[in-house]
Amino acid sequence: MMKIQQDIENLYEEMVHMRRHMHMHPELSFKEAETKQYIYEQISDLGLDIRQNVGGNGIVARLDIDDDFKTIALRADFDALPIEDEKDVPYRSTVPGIMHACGHDAHTAMLITTARILAARKEELKVNVVFLFQHAEEMLPGGAQAMIEDGALDGVDYIFGTHVSSLYPTGTLSYTKDFAYAAADAFTITVEGRGGHGAEPHEAVDPVVAGASLIQQLQSIVSRTVDPLKSAVVTTSMFNGGSSFNVIPNSVELRGTIRTFEQSVKDDVLRRMDGIIKGIESSFEVTCKLDYQHGYPALLNNNSQLDHVLHSLEDAAYVKITEENPPSMGGEDFAYYLEKVPGCYFYTGVRNPEKGIDHPHHHPLFDIDEDGLKAGVESLCSIVLNFNDH
Repeated sequence: MMKIQQDIENLYEEMVHMRRHMHMHPELSFKEAETKQYIYEQISDLGLDIRQNVGGNGIVARLDIDDDFKTIALRADFDALPIEDEKDVPYRSTVPGIMHACGHDAHTAMLITTARILAARKEELKVNVVFLFQHAEEMLPGGAQAMIEDGALDGVDYIFGTHVSSLYPTGTLSYTKDFAYAAADAFTITVEGRGGHGAEPHEAVDPVVAGASLIQQLQSIVSRTVDPLKSAVVTTSMFNGGSSFNVIPNSVELRGTIRTFEQSVKDDVLRRMDGIIKGIESSFEVTCKLDYQHGYPALLNNNSQLDHVLHSLEDAAYVKITEENPPSMGGEDFAYYLEKVPGCYFYTGVRNPEKGIDHPHHHPLFDIDEDGLKAGVESLCSIVLNFNDH
């Protein structure tokens, strides 16, 4: 591991430079034209078999060692978010209203560095490696599924990925067995009534009252339908309608999200939602239209591959702590890869309050302790270098 430690130290300043360059030049999901070109330029001289524009803006780079070897894929995402960067740092985003507020710039810098180390050590490898640089993780339908359909996982036996996290201190690897992320779905319900004067509600069919009742009844789904030993979230986060204090509108719109782990729970939630909507239509004489968007599936880690990650880091230099944590109700399209091949997804800690780095993801002051990049690269390299056909 000392050899890898030296490799990481030698490449650390360049890795920080890459991360900061991408932080200064963020691009939104499905619009990552300059970022994908930058990534290509950083790996084009490593002797990899590189495919560009995979499933859109994705890049697939293969390090082929032996046809008889298994193949491991490592993934990083590289899109940014529509958030104004409010940090006072030299590498602050130069693009108004857009920033890397989730750490995807760090993921990409770590994977490029990992590719450089492993390409230089190809004679030591007992496994082929595929480096997946994925676009559009932040916006549905995401980039993972399109990349898979375009052959990103062809010939891949296992896949691994990591996400930097401001929840955990630098030097910490956090993991979750079994389900790590929930299925993240979205819904829009349009309630159609008949508008009228606010002083004469009896002459109208009020969609506001119907919508308010609908929101209340949706809250009964989790408390009265879902097994209390299982998890689900039904959140109505938007209620739009009306234009004047004394006018009953023709319609209102409700938007929200549903989060579940198990398909059977998701089916129960949808069944109850449909029943509640029909009841509202009957009770209030309105018409409801449900637009349901199935988001990323639940992310289910393969515990055997997770054990391999932990075992490979027993003598780590930068990963000082490994700790198990509960699942998140957030969504992550890495789940699509895990539906196809076994693997796992884990967190790399980048929190450091002493440096003022403790803001949550998707916050305008989000930043990372760049020392945490070392642990991320160490994890990815160790997964490959310590691989055996397990």
